[in-house]
Amino acid sequence: MKYALLDRGDPLSRELKEQFKAQAKARGFVYDEEAPESVVSIGGDGTMLQAFHRYKDQLESVAFIGIHTGHLGFYADWQKNELTELLDLMATTEPRNIHYPLLHVEIDTTEGTEAHLVLNEFTLKSADGTLVSAIHINDEPFEMFRGDGIVISTPTGSTGYNKSLGGAVIHPSLEALQIAEIASINNRVYRTLGSSVILPKHHHCDIVPPDLEEELIIGVDHLLMAKSGVRSIMCRVAEKKVTFSRYRPFTFWNRVREAFIGSV
Repeated sequence: MKYALLDRGDPLSRELKEQFKAQAKARGFVYDEEAPESVVSIGGDGTMLQAFHRYKDQLESVAFIGIHTGHLGFYADWQKNELTELLDLMATTEPRNIHYPLLHVEIDTTEGTEAHLVLNEFTLKSADGTLVSAIHINDEPFEMFRGDGIVISTPTGSTGYNKSLGGAVIHPSLEALQIAEIASINNRVYRTLGSSVILPKHHHCDIVPPDLEEELIIGVDHLLMAKSGVRSIMCRVAEKKVTFSRYRPFTFWNRVREAFIGSV
């Protein structure tokens, strides 16, 4: 097996990385950062986002595995004290590969069009404060948004920023995207739906800012960029999916309960 490793950079994650590499070498695994079959993330969910974006052009050939060095995360199946168990299973067991949907974002600007793949969420805010943008669904006008911003999440990202805004938690087997509002302005003059909207695959939404000169703050997972001259932003469920290797059962709703509710 060829594998690559990314760690969070803290002392514990670096130590676990060296332990993993030593045990993997003893089992005949080959460390290959250029063309791995498995990409192992050691740290938190943020580390997994970094791993995804590093290998997003190789999604057809790589599968991701998460080792969490803190509390159990949504992208990590394994705890810091389970390295040996994981490596034994990797050496002897065929994993169950799970494929989760991604978000495809196209940003059309006066300088051209750029596309992004998103694992967790896409965010849009204005550098000047209040964001004003028309939202179209399937090329039909839906609403004129005014507020702090907009979050569009994948099902796996629905437990993050989206949930804090009152959005629904969506099982990652469903191919969908979710639009959530950040502090929308609703009064007699300005109205929005005021709740999150879930779109299935083959539907898309367009965000159209009215002012080309406005500077927008755009978030693609953990990456932030400032852009002006934005004509429109199109979001849909991507054709590509991300693959996670499961070497033991993973119950999404148990993970949700553990993260937000605790023991029942």
